[in-house]
Amino acid sequence: LPIASMTKLATLSVIFDKLNSGAISLTDTVSVSQNAADTEGSSAFLDAGSKYTVESLIKTIVVVSANDSCVAMAEHIFGSEELFVKQMNNLISKLNLHNTHFSDCTGLSSENNYSCAKDMATIYQSICNNQTYKKFSKIWMEDFVHPGGRITGLVNTNKLIKTYDGCDSGKTGHTNAAKYCLTASASRGGTTLISVIIGAEDSKSRFDQTKD
Repeated sequence: LPIASMTKLATLSVIFDKLNSGAISLTDTVSVSQNAADTEGSSAFLDAGSKYTVESLIKTIVVVSANDSCVAMAEHIFGSEELFVKQMNNLISKLNLHNTHFSDCTGLSSENNYSCAKDMATIYQSICNNQTYKKFSKIWMEDFVHPGGRITGLVNTNKLIKTYDGCDSGKTGHTNAAKYCLTASASRGGTTLISVIIGAEDSKSRFDQTKD
């Protein structure tokens, strides 16, 4: 099924792999292209030509599902989104998943960009214990200061961070084709459970089904 912005779990996995290998660092600066700044959909409203740290762009991806930040990171690491997506699909091979394929790093496309609940849970497991991810995934609201001083308010797309006891993190998604999606986890009493919802009819349903 199409999975919309839950695609970004794989995007983050590739980014964290490059951080772990030392190919990039959190303090590296990323020059945002016009192409990245013009990316449609959910956004951190990045300024084309400005320089942001890798850490700040990861934060916007985790908290507000920023498409522009995804493309900026893809271009920074591999020079193009196309080459970055190849690495996303290499990740699928490494994880031995057979029902997933990516055609972009944002989830905007519904053509040849798909997965299933089991595969999404596996991809989520590959990043959920990453310390950088854990630090940002529980942010509910925060001001994001751009290099020029402009401020963009960040509000987490995963409402369960605020409303569900024990929710660790999660990644929402929505397009007309994918409808409403959510991968999320919660921990209580030493036990952690992962839930994946794909194709809910509305936003409330995906959160209610996850809690159930």
